[in-house]
Amino acid sequence: MRYFSTRNKEIYVSPSEAIIQGISKEGGLFVPESLPKIKNLGLLKDMDYKNLAFEIMSLFFTDFEPASLRKCVDNAYDKKFTTKEIAPLKEVDGVFFLELYHGPTLAFKDMALSILPHLLKEAMRIQGVNKEVVILTATSGDTGKAALEGFANVEGIKIIVFYPENGVSQIQERQMITQRGDNTFVVAIKGNFDDAQTGVKQIFNDLDFRKLLEENNYTFSSANSINIGRLVPQIVYYFHSYLILLREGKIKDGEQINIVVPTGNFGNILAAYYGKLMGLPIGKLICASNDNKVLTDFFNTGTYDRRRDLVLTTSPSMDILVSSNLERLLYHLSGEDSDLVKALMEQLNQEGYYRVEGMDTDNFYAGYSDEGQVAETIRKLFFESNYLMDTHTAVAYRVYEEYKNETGDHTKTVIASTASPFKFGEAVAMAIGLDIKNKDEFAIIEDLAQATGTRVPKAIGELKSSEILHYNRCEIDEMKDLISGFLKVGEFND
Repeated sequence: MRYFSTRNKEIYVSPSEAIIQGISKEGGLFVPESLPKIKNLGLLKDMDYKNLAFEIMSLFFTDFEPASLRKCVDNAYDKKFTTKEIAPLKEVDGVFFLELYHGPTLAFKDMALSILPHLLKEAMRIQGVNKEVVILTATSGDTGKAALEGFANVEGIKIIVFYPENGVSQIQERQMITQRGDNTFVVAIKGNFDDAQTGVKQIFNDLDFRKLLEENNYTFSSANSINIGRLVPQIVYYFHSYLILLREGKIKDGEQINIVVPTGNFGNILAAYYGKLMGLPIGKLICASNDNKVLTDFFNTGTYDRRRDLVLTTSPSMDILVSSNLERLLYHLSGEDSDLVKALMEQLNQEGYYRVEGMDTDNFYAGYSDEGQVAETIRKLFFESNYLMDTHTAVAYRVYEEYKNETGDHTKTVIASTASPFKFGEAVAMAIGLDIKNKDEFAIIEDLAQATGTRVPKAIGELKSSEILHYNRCEIDEMKDLISGFLKVGEFND
């Protein structure tokens, strides 16, 4: 398997090289030269999550020895997940919620970021890389903690995470700034997620800075879903959900299902699209946005336009106006026209928008849910069906209801449930009518657990007494200086 750059099809690398680089040197994202096909789902039906993950990933990471890849999988999906199934599927009123938040940081990012450090270490061994890898990541909330958790104290790797000050939940911020590990570095930037993501991309593309790092025995990589080592593991849980339905007799072999994904950076739903191209019987991919409905507008009009104010919502992981992984979809839908993709990305960067015509987006339905609808949806499903969900999952469920009412399509549907409701306790508590006045986040979470007859997850309960270890703040134009200081390169080199 070779991986091509979305912006220059003449550039291609091996799987291990793609994982190490994270992003192509001219700014493009790596995509597989073709999507492998699963011709007989029945053969996978009885596989547990680990065996399924190995089966799927072995089709993409073809320069990994089977025994080495198996070890990566076994190290990733172990007792750090609190459920035997890794990702359980819960039926509520005829809809299936794929709970992707039973890992160490209580968000779906754990599903891929538990294995990425192991993939990266093995990729370094394959390529004979003896430099120290610097993971550079921007986060809208969940990626940061999941990446920090995965890479903390991993020998030969340092991890730097930038997050928007006042742009994540209190719990998300607390998870990051209490992170232990001498190789971890967390920074709040004075801006929004798009500012952080743009800053990280500019640093990746700064050839002089990269040369400086190389001279000091460092090399950059990424833990965002722009890294193919993040994206491929996400494909697994869509196959997993289908096979559970098949195993439990909820569907027949070959029967189509719809999938709904709350979407910001477009990586999670792109993984489902890849699953469809591989042979997973998916009908509609339902792309659910919050008030930052740039993706909804794109699918409904053909114009991607980030020239609008970012809205801070109760679903902060989706507060994004530049959806990086959409670039990969454009590459596929344009017939792998890397020149066109490069031109569109340059136009987006310079003018803030682009328009596409003639691309077949019929696989997708896009809608959005505003803040009032999110709260109403949480309240309604809890009181009517005794199911508590977080704000991001509520966005998805509300858009699904809209889709069903609009189209009359009652195909069995899986909704990606992306985070524990306790990560967004204040918003969830307000939605079900709890009094949160003059209470801190931890008191609110305790009230939420008591009112709903559930338990506060241990990983969150322990945060209150955890020591704050990261106090870094910076302006957007100071990001490179902080990196230099942490790594002691350039004028910061002792």
